[in-house]
Amino acid sequence: MPLGDPDLTALKPVVAYIGLGANLGDPARQVREAVSRLGELPEVEVLKTSRLYRTPPVGPPGQPWYINAVVQVKTRLTPEELMRRLLLIERQMGRERGERWGPRVIDLDLLLYDGEVLAGPELTVPHPEMHRRAFVLVPLAEIAPQAWHPVLSRTARELVAELEPAEVAAVTPLRTGGVK
Repeated sequence: MPLGDPDLTALKPVVAYIGLGANLGDPARQVREAVSRLGELPEVEVLKTSRLYRTPPVGPPGQPWYINAVVQVKTRLTPEELMRRLLLIERQMGRERGERWGPRVIDLDLLLYDGEVLAGPELTVPHPEMHRRAFVLVPLAEIAPQAWHPVLSRTARELVAELEPAEVAAVTPLRTGGVK
């Protein structure tokens, strides 16, 4: 894409963090597939991936447990365009939006974007709930303990230390090779 394209930042590539989760179907496979699809996006390079974590659901009772992970990416996409591409991956993988915090085939959230603070009708960065969620902070701190929350002025490691103990268990390294 030409540099004048409004979907690309006019400056250098930036680092962003994306949270992934699933609790329907084969959640581990779906999270791995979503990471693979992220890596196939133009202007997105997956730099680091956390392990997979098995976590209890937040939201309506009776849901299966989740598999969660976090990836660090380098991108030239604006935060809004990156979020549009995340939503497209969700739709392509069969995500149907229904009940808030309900079960899902895949969920992709833009957690942090180059230290920016955005508050709009379609996108809020940093993710407004991330500092309360062990299933986000534990994998984030694994791959980027110094990742900075620009609103709370604390690192991922510091935010994890402030959480109540939670049932978050590492399952396995997140390997994406061969997943299509």
